[in-house]
Amino acid sequence: MMITTWKKELLDIVQYRNAYFLAFSATTGSVCFGWEIGLIGGVIALPSFQESFGLLSESASARASLSANIVSVLQAGGFFGALFLSFSASRFGRKPILLVSGVIYLIGTIIQATTAIGTSPAVALKIFYFSRFLGGVGLGSLLALVPTYVSECAPKAIRGRCTGSIEVSAGLGNMLAFWINYSVSINMSPGQMQWRLPIIAQIIPGALFLFFMLFQPESPRWLVERGRYDEAATVLAYIARKGQDDDAVVLTLREIRADFVGKHRLPLLTQFRKMGESKIILLRCIIPSLATFFQQWSGSNAVNYYAPEIFANLGFSSVSSTLFATGIYGVVKFAVTCITLAFVIENWGRKRTLIYGGLAQGSMMLWIGGWTGAHPNKGVVPGTYVSIVAIYLFGVFFGLGWGFTPVVLGSEVAPGHLRAAVMSLATAVTWLFTYVIAQITPIMLDHITYGTYLVFGVASFIMAAWVYFFIPETTGYPLEDIKYLFESDIILRSLEDAPGGRIFIGKRRAISVEELKAADALPMNNSKENLQEMREEASARGHSPTNSNSRVRKDALINERNVLRQLNEFVYSLFIVVRL
Repeated sequence: MMITTWKKELLDIVQYRNAYFLAFSATTGSVCFGWEIGLIGGVIALPSFQESFGLLSESASARASLSANIVSVLQAGGFFGALFLSFSASRFGRKPILLVSGVIYLIGTIIQATTAIGTSPAVALKIFYFSRFLGGVGLGSLLALVPTYVSECAPKAIRGRCTGSIEVSAGLGNMLAFWINYSVSINMSPGQMQWRLPIIAQIIPGALFLFFMLFQPESPRWLVERGRYDEAATVLAYIARKGQDDDAVVLTLREIRADFVGKHRLPLLTQFRKMGESKIILLRCIIPSLATFFQQWSGSNAVNYYAPEIFANLGFSSVSSTLFATGIYGVVKFAVTCITLAFVIENWGRKRTLIYGGLAQGSMMLWIGGWTGAHPNKGVVPGTYVSIVAIYLFGVFFGLGWGFTPVVLGSEVAPGHLRAAVMSLATAVTWLFTYVIAQITPIMLDHITYGTYLVFGVASFIMAAWVYFFIPETTGYPLEDIKYLFESDIILRSLEDAPGGRIFIGKRRAISVEELKAADALPMNNSKENLQEMREEASARGHSPTNSNSRVRKDALINERNVLRQLNEFVYSLFIVVRL
């Protein structure tokens, strides 16, 4: 059985090797992001860095404030980069803006690496702030566009794996940064090169990203939006490694063209206005931002940025020992993310990974908070090692679910004609709350101590509940069919896809996607009448649906109309409140 599975995986890799290389090229940009967030916490902890920027002469509180500013100024740049620069991708294309973003990131990194040469500490600190902000602008745009670009190019059979490789790349960069910080702390004498070398090293993934992306095509969905159908067919054929006349390529192109009817070349303000043109569109536009909002409150970035301080609070005293423990954490996260990408994301689906991962990571945070609260005195005792294992297990469970699944889910749920704007907004939310977490985590650790972990733990349980009740499963559906998952029976469909959800819905079932597509193909009046007939027929039959490998449910039952209307109004009201 295992040999058969491995053979199938190898055949898939061979068949879709062009798509995998495209995803590899684009997600090299995510290595830059992971490197950056893993780098700065360890660099700030080095006495040589603090001496170069005059931090050693500051009080402990002032030093903590300056450290938070150094960390969070990158997020400020990322917020503006995601919100403004990436919108240009709708006009100029995904690939050109990705290349421009990579150049901006490299310029910011080079300025960081050369700061404090022949300047006073005060001036050097200002230049360092600016360079991190500039690098953040490039990273923010990269993080907004890479998921959009990959999801629009990847075949549906491997879309989750390709989009999920974004987080794998970020985990790789994170892990490498952790170990480079540890290496320079023990192998280099204190001096400016000790903290400059980790920053110089992150130029490498940025340069590789620019090199690889030069050879990749433009997004076929953007080409269709611009009316360049022949080029889109060429790109689709290249990605699938089939001829342009192949039935699968022709069908995919036809579905993309149908999805963009009347939606070509929408101006920026029009895209924002169209986000609220219907309840369904609004819901699909809000979900990516909500998913990334919840992701930030898992506590993962708090650990990424302040892992040395967190391990020090658990009893580790030296800088090298805290950086070593942080390096192990990076290895654990990266390994689990790779395993999840290879074996879990397409088998479990998006929904289960988010539910199970959220519950498990929340439990680990509650344990760490409980232990820290019960044992406030620093010192290494047997229970300390259990808490350290809990931090590592948190990394395991975060990688299992909320590490990269929100990116996959968001890029799939976003409407095709608004995907660039929606994902830019979602990435801006990511950067905004990464900034918030970077600012408040040192304050929380100082004032409420163990309560910091309890906040993250409770948030993880809330986000798991949100996915359980409000998010349907998207695995196995073409991007153009995702809209039908939100056409009707949203909560009913979400509970039907949830583990144990049948307890809440009994024999009621949602209308299948195939039936909704058939109704959509009819003229408007007939479509509405046919949909109503399907609902009445499903309600009258009272039978259970059958499931296929593509997870398309046939002969499904539906909820009564009055209950459905109330549930839809509730969901709409809920997301309007969240938006405000």
